[in-house]
Amino acid sequence: MDNKSIAILGAGSWGTAVAIHLAHAGHDVMLWGRDLAHMQEMQAERCNKRYLPNILLDDKITICSSLATCVAQASQIIIAVPSHAFAELLHMIPKPSNGLTWLTKGIDPSTHKFFSQLVQEKWGEDFPMIIISGPSFAREVATFMPTALVFAGQNKDYLNAMRALFHHGNMRIYLSHDIIGVQLCGAVKNVLAIACGISDGLQYGSNAQAAIITRGLAEMSRLGMCLGAKLETFMGLAGLGDLVLTSTDSQSRNRRFGILLGRGFTIDEAEKHIGQVVEGKYNAAQVCYLAKHCHIELPICQEIHALLKGEITAQQAVTHLMNRPPRKDETL
Repeated sequence: MDNKSIAILGAGSWGTAVAIHLAHAGHDVMLWGRDLAHMQEMQAERCNKRYLPNILLDDKITICSSLATCVAQASQIIIAVPSHAFAELLHMIPKPSNGLTWLTKGIDPSTHKFFSQLVQEKWGEDFPMIIISGPSFAREVATFMPTALVFAGQNKDYLNAMRALFHHGNMRIYLSHDIIGVQLCGAVKNVLAIACGISDGLQYGSNAQAAIITRGLAEMSRLGMCLGAKLETFMGLAGLGDLVLTSTDSQSRNRRFGILLGRGFTIDEAEKHIGQVVEGKYNAAQVCYLAKHCHIELPICQEIHALLKGEITAQQAVTHLMNRPPRKDETL
């Protein structure tokens, strides 16, 4: 496939890792970030020392401090900013000629809307878009370790074109049309990873971790079905795959955040210790908002939300979950 000029908007760990992957395939990549000092450091060091230390940037990656220039020169645009910055960035860029792809997982914290809804409100329901999700730690992608991802979108041609850019070497791409389901998985799994971290911080062992993952998957599926998602999405890479990865490996900042809470750190202390955005901290409120409007109970997510609001302690959250009365229709 002919080389493409690709703009990645967001120079955190995930955006940088994807830039490295695409450049390794021979594509020209422009990597933009809003922190000028950080971009200057990356240009001088040819490394993202802040988020991916000791991994050199390919010569085909251009560090770009001008958003307008970066977008104007790109044939493909990929957004890789945290969830709270997605809507603002979306309003700062012109309509992409081919479509829009994003690596951002979560839900807009201001409106509780999925990012796909924000894109459709701006450029129409038929505008080509792709949500990238699945079990993927940035450092492993940046060091070319085997990874499988899901691309969810509604335009077949755009899906195939973007898959052709990514699907090489040790990265395998699967396609989906379940836009809502894939986005929901990316938000709920962060909340459940915090729950698993709290359990481990309290030293509750493997039984508790397995129960949180399994019952958390049930909560994720229950809400997704209400929102019109497909059940198979929650059993695939975007659902079960990403949930297991994020909940069990300490490369996950959401899991590490939960561990610190379980050990008695305050929310502010834990977040400061992590040093990066903890998406699950915001996702808990968004997921519970959706559940309330769907009239669905999500016991684990709701307890994490209450904890993050400072209403209960980690130990109280566990007590509440274990002491819930059984329902007559409660199944596996």
